[in-house]
Amino acid sequence: MSVLSNIPYDIVIFALLTLVLVWRLRAVLGRRVDVGGQSAGPLPVSLRQDRREDSATPPPVEEPGARLDIPQPGTRVGQILTEIAGAQPGFKPDSFLQNAQKAFRDVVTAFAMGDRAKLQVYLTPGAYAGFEAAITEREEAKQQQRTEIVGINSLAIVDAFFTRFEGREKARIDVQIVSRQISILNDAGGQPLVGTESVTEFSDLWQFESEGGRDLPPSSWHLAAARAA
Repeated sequence: MSVLSNIPYDIVIFALLTLVLVWRLRAVLGRRVDVGGQSAGPLPVSLRQDRREDSATPPPVEEPGARLDIPQPGTRVGQILTEIAGAQPGFKPDSFLQNAQKAFRDVVTAFAMGDRAKLQVYLTPGAYAGFEAAITEREEAKQQQRTEIVGINSLAIVDAFFTRFEGREKARIDVQIVSRQISILNDAGGQPLVGTESVTEFSDLWQFESEGGRDLPPSSWHLAAARAA
């Protein structure tokens, strides 16, 4: 994946090497995987605190667009976004969020389908290793995953900052994503293991990272990690 400012679905994933943030992909995985590829143990969907089910109503028609929340320029986060825009011509927070929305759909769907090729486009090697291991485990157990993103309610930039790693400066942006999904994992016999046929609301925090901080163009943005928000 590539140019963030020009192609909405072209956000690649870049591993967060200095922090361990937890990846939580819907009821798809049913376990936590960190960006370095290490399993963090089971996470039954039925125990997740942040999901809300709408079991009495059929899946709604998806809304035309998600709400985009961007900090004002006078705030600390807004000032960092302004600095990023000044260093990376073409960077615009609203376009960034629109592209993040497409990336969210693509990554969640690719993981559910076991689409390794697409995930390799989105993930760095370290992050991909964790996802690939989870997909392989699912395949060896002959489990089948079905995930439908019914709608994305909102995307909000909640933090932005610069950091340095191995002498290279990187910009990071945290995006909270609220979505509605149908996600269910079936065993080899077709019986449900985790998930539900009901529409369920989830809130996630995805962190995007620019490979070169203030020196590279907007195409350098990647998804670093994700966790429950």
